[in-house]
Amino acid sequence: MTATGHSSYSLSDLDMRMVRSVPPGGNWKAIPLSIPSKRLEQIRVSGGRTTLYGRLRWETPGYTITTYFNRPGNGCYIHPSQDRVLTSLEAARIQSFPDSFRFKGSKTSRTKQIGNAVPPLLAFSIADKIRKTHPELKSTVDLFCGAGGLTLGFKWAGFTTVAANDFFKEAGLTFMANFPKVKYVGGDITDLDVKNQIFDAIDENGGIDIVIGGPPCQGFSNAGKRMIEDPRNALYKEFVDIVIEANPKIFIMENVEGIMSINEGKTFAEIKETFRELGYNVMGRKLIATQYGVPQKRKRVIIIGSKLGESSVLFPDPFLEEDNFIAIKDAIGDITAKPTDEIDDEIKIGAAKSPYQELMQGLITPKQYLKLIKS
Repeated sequence: MTATGHSSYSLSDLDMRMVRSVPPGGNWKAIPLSIPSKRLEQIRVSGGRTTLYGRLRWETPGYTITTYFNRPGNGCYIHPSQDRVLTSLEAARIQSFPDSFRFKGSKTSRTKQIGNAVPPLLAFSIADKIRKTHPELKSTVDLFCGAGGLTLGFKWAGFTTVAANDFFKEAGLTFMANFPKVKYVGGDITDLDVKNQIFDAIDENGGIDIVIGGPPCQGFSNAGKRMIEDPRNALYKEFVDIVIEANPKIFIMENVEGIMSINEGKTFAEIKETFRELGYNVMGRKLIATQYGVPQKRKRVIIIGSKLGESSVLFPDPFLEEDNFIAIKDAIGDITAKPTDEIDDEIKIGAAKSPYQELMQGLITPKQYLKLIKS
């Protein structure tokens, strides 16, 4: 088996001194005072997150992969046994992107594409539950699609994505490379021409069953306007407008866990009320990726609205507990090759030694993987 994306991210001499000081499972607290760093001085005074300058452990899941996994000081991204940060291939693996998924664009853009993505395996659990509950549903539109984490998860569950949109050009290159049959509409979704292309694709399909996506929500205006009237929430408004126009039977809106508590919960409450006024039964829950077979402690809020009955029945039940979470060794232990100079250089992957590695290497399907780890 081969894969690409296993290229090192360069670190400064100072960063390397700090990286070498951190043991597996350790963090900034292990870095000696003799290593000069103004940022570390600030962290020591204020008390920084325990993930900062963190080194992964082989035996446990990873922490949230963000858009800064190439920076040791921004999270727990140091390789468990090598003095470097994760490569794009390793970070994508921890996000549950299989080795066959090819990212495009610069090394820096790939950190954003990977860090912003919904783990495909988490998306698959959601999609599979919907598929089993409503087998008549077949089609989706993916808004703010990024590299395509949601689309991939829904594809695994048997759905067809009719159209997708994002403003991030390099994420669009990745999406088109991996989903060549999907009509990808690149550009600003507030642009009328972009929206019309999305609607044209929906019309050509004879309508759409599900709208999925993760629009950013900035919250309430200080002037007391409703969220949908606040210009800072223009992208959220576009998501709502497309749901109104496309009239899907179900919508799925993904966001950060903070959306539930911002503005004392008023933002979350208004999002649900907006869609209830459109005739949807709406519920939102926080899902933790490790409980769904992803080797990462990522928390995301999923809001589901349904015109087919109770939305609560569409959420997948968690099936893993802490004592059987998927560990970093299971996720990337078969990647033993030395990091390459060029990000698109191919490396050989070792023999799979865990169900997760079998999934990443394409030896088993997501359904087979989940069956194995649930048994």
